[in-house]
Amino acid sequence: TGFGLLITISEKIITTIRRYWTQGILSQQMCRISGILNSSLPVHQISNYVNAMCDCMRHGGPDDGGIFVDESASLVLGNRRLSLIDLSNAGHQPMNYAERYTITYNGEIYNYGEIRKELISRGHIFVSHTDTEVVLAAFAQWNVQAFEKFNGMFAFALWDKKEKELYLVRDAAGMKPLYYSGANNGLAFSSEIRALKQIPFLQKENKNWPVYLLAYGHIPEPVTTLESVIPLRKGCFLKYNALTGISILQSFKHYSFTENTAGSIDVTDQLRNLMSASVERHLEADASIGVFLSGGLDSAIIASVASSLGKAEIQTLSLYFDEAAFSEKKYQDLLIHKIQSDSFQHLLLQSEFQHSFANIIDDMDMPCSDGINTWFISKYAKEKGMKAVLSGIGADELFGGYPSFSRIEFAKLLQHFPAILNLKKKSNKKQLNRLAYLKMQGVKGIYLFLRGHFTPYETARQLDANESEIWNILNDLPVMGDISNLSLRNQASWMEMNLYMQNQLLRDADVMGMIHSVEIRVPFLDNELIKFATGLNSEQKYKGAKRKQILIDSFQNILPREIWDRPKMGFSFPFAKWLAKNKYVSDLMSDGKNITQLNY
Repeated sequence: TGFGLLITISEKIITTIRRYWTQGILSQQMCRISGILNSSLPVHQISNYVNAMCDCMRHGGPDDGGIFVDESASLVLGNRRLSLIDLSNAGHQPMNYAERYTITYNGEIYNYGEIRKELISRGHIFVSHTDTEVVLAAFAQWNVQAFEKFNGMFAFALWDKKEKELYLVRDAAGMKPLYYSGANNGLAFSSEIRALKQIPFLQKENKNWPVYLLAYGHIPEPVTTLESVIPLRKGCFLKYNALTGISILQSFKHYSFTENTAGSIDVTDQLRNLMSASVERHLEADASIGVFLSGGLDSAIIASVASSLGKAEIQTLSLYFDEAAFSEKKYQDLLIHKIQSDSFQHLLLQSEFQHSFANIIDDMDMPCSDGINTWFISKYAKEKGMKAVLSGIGADELFGGYPSFSRIEFAKLLQHFPAILNLKKKSNKKQLNRLAYLKMQGVKGIYLFLRGHFTPYETARQLDANESEIWNILNDLPVMGDISNLSLRNQASWMEMNLYMQNQLLRDADVMGMIHSVEIRVPFLDNELIKFATGLNSEQKYKGAKRKQILIDSFQNILPREIWDRPKMGFSFPFAKWLAKNKYVSDLMSDGKNITQLNY
C-alpha cells in the first residue's frame, strides 16, 4: 500500500513538473556561462540574447558578471560568477589572455596550483590567483593537450581570436553541465537549458522527453527538453571554426575499467592516501566551505578525513526529521562528537517542506523526480554563509554501494527467459511489470528493470500513446560504450556512473546547489580516485561481507563503529507521508486533468 501511494504521488509530481515546463514558467534564475557565435545574426541581437541568457541564470552567479564581444566573428560570450578562489576583481570574466584567448568558465581545477608553477617555469606571467587564468595559459602552452591535465569539475568556452576557433570543453566525469546547439548555421551554448530557451530559434520542444522522464525518472543524456539542443559529452571538446562553420567533436579523456591483477600492495593504504589528497584539494578556496553530513558512510569519511588534515575547524551541515524511520541524527551526532566539528543541524519539518515544494519544482532546469533533498541542504548551506560544500556522490557507484551490484547477475539471467518477459497480465507489483524492460538487450534494459519508474505500458496510458511507439522511443536512446567484456559488478558500476549518477545525482547537485549559489564538490570523483577505483581488480574491489567493504576497511579506524556497521539508508525524505498531504499538488490536480490531457 505504501509503495502504491508513492507511485500515485510520483505521477502527480511528474504531472506537475510537465505542466510547469510546458507553460514556460520555471524560474528564470541561476547562472554560469553562455554564448552565441552566428554570422547570420547582427551582433547587437546576439548581445541581447546572451544578456538575456545571463540574466535568467543570475542567481547561480551573484558575485559578478560580464560580456565579451568579438564583432569580427559575430561572437558574444557571457558569464555570471560565483567567487571561490581569488575574490578580487582580478577574477572577472570573460577573461582574456595574451590578447588572443578569451574564456567564459564554470567550475574548479583542483590541481591548478601545480599547473601554474609549471607554466611559470615556462615563462608565463599571471596577474591573478584564479584557476581561470591557469586554464587560459595552459591552452596557450599546450593547446587541446592541456584539457587532459586538468583535475576538477569544469565546463568552459574558449575563443582563439587568431585561429577564429571556439572550443567547448566539459570535464571527464561530467560534473558540470554544458548544453549546445548548432541550429541556424551557428553555435549557441549555456550551462542551463532555460537559458537557451531565450533564443527564439531554439525554443522548439523535444516531444519525446516525457517518455524518458516517465521511464527513467529523469531525462537521460543526450536527450534534453529542446529538440535541437544536446549536452556536450563528458571528457570531450567541440571545436567550431567560425570561418568554415565546421565543428569537430573529440574525446580528451575517459575512464576505463582495466581489471588490473590484484597484487601485494595494500589497497587500503592507497585509498586512504588518495582520499586524503582529494579532500585537501577540494577544500581549496578563499570562501567558506562545509561538508554535507547525512550520517552515512560516505559523508562520514569525507568529514573525518577533512578533520584529520587539521587545517581548520570543519563545518558540517545535516538535515534530520521528526520521523524516526528517516532521521539519521543519532549517527550524525556520533561523528560530530568524534571530530569536534562546527556543526549545523536542521530539523526539517513537514510544514517547511509544504511551504517550499512549489519553489523546488520551480527551480528545476529540466524535469526530474528527485533533487529535493539537495535543494534543502543547499538552502541551509547558503543560510550559513557557505559558498561550497563537499558531498559523498560517487562512492556508491565506484565501490559497490547499490543493490544493483548484487542484482545484476539475476537480471542478466532473466534476459534469457523470454516467456517470463512476455507476460501479458499486468501485476499490481511494480517490480514484476518492470520485467518487460529486460526485453531491451544491453545496459538500458538492465537499468530500467532495476531503476525504472513506469513501464512502457504505463507510460503509454499516461501519454495517450501506443505502447509500441513508447518502446521505439526508448530503444532509440543511444548509450555509448560496449561493456560486455567487464565483470558483472563492473558492469553495474559503469551503469550507475554513466546513467544514474550522471543524469540524476550530478545534475541535481549542480542545479539545486547553484540555485542557492552553492557549489557542490565531490571528492570521490577526483581524477586520481576514479582512475584508482576503475583500475582495481573486481575481486579485490568488491570482496567482503558488506557493501563498500573496501571503504570500511580503509577508514574504520577513524570512524565510530556505528557508522560503518549499520544498514545502508539513502539520504531521503518521508516523501509518501508528506506529499500525500501536500495542498500544492492537490490544488494543481483539482481540475481533474491527468498527464494524458496536458498540452505539450
